[in-house]
Amino acid sequence: MLTGLRIVVLGGDARQLEVIRRCAELDASVSIVGFDTLQQIPDGAVKEELSEHLLTSADVVILPVVGCDDEGYIQAKYATEGTVLQLTPELAGALPVHSSVYTGIAKPYLKELCSNHNLRLVELLERDDVAIHNSIPTAEGAIMIAIQNTDFTIHNSVALVLGMGRTGFTMAKTLQGLGADVRVSVRREEDAAKASVMGLKPFLTRDLANYAGEADLIFNTIPSMIITAQILSKMKPKSFIIDLASAPGGTDFRYAEKRGIKAMLAPGLPGIVAPKTAGEIIANSIVSLLLCDQ
Repeated sequence: MLTGLRIVVLGGDARQLEVIRRCAELDASVSIVGFDTLQQIPDGAVKEELSEHLLTSADVVILPVVGCDDEGYIQAKYATEGTVLQLTPELAGALPVHSSVYTGIAKPYLKELCSNHNLRLVELLERDDVAIHNSIPTAEGAIMIAIQNTDFTIHNSVALVLGMGRTGFTMAKTLQGLGADVRVSVRREEDAAKASVMGLKPFLTRDLANYAGEADLIFNTIPSMIITAQILSKMKPKSFIIDLASAPGGTDFRYAEKRGIKAMLAPGLPGIVAPKTAGEIIANSIVSLLLCDQ
């Protein structure tokens, strides 16, 4: 149980509702900020306004999966129009030194803010238990987008998956299950051996130019410019790129449009295609960590 623990949830989308519900069910004291337009809130949660007074007694602050931007502004889907949530140095300074800040991914602003005020920062998407489970709705969402935006089947298509991290691996195995001819980019020779054992066709990322011309579909998970104008110039006009990396992605979208190649930036798919499942994944991890800290 989380009895006696004071949790403040700042902004977010439908995924946060699962987090709020689980924490409240376990008897935590849950204050929610940025949920003013929500007609029904989970039992045990209380709507509040963001203030230093609210944060002075917080044991835990939970931010959206995307955290906050480089000026501290927080996304809040359920806030009233015109409402602005910003985590300022003054607000961070109001938090007790024992408190923890949870988010999915922390940008430099949030990392520096927590460091300056000696606050424990937990990036959930850096944890395997979250990232691996989260890769499943990401892959399903990417498949949905591919089907909706192409006039050919995934079965028998040539699909390139760039990056063999947790999302890339799940993406590749999902495509393989649908009968695609899956080629995966890896950074090192030893990673190529692992991919081969899994029944995938590996190539070194630096050799992408040699394979781009064969692709019907490209799913990118690498968060740096990888699908450059040079790569795009070798691709078939009817190929389709789904960039799953965090904004701004790893694709030269301007040149893709110029060449008539359809390319779509699609980060955050779990919260779009399966917010309940994605929220449960996050909630399970947060609750597990909080119970361990008790």
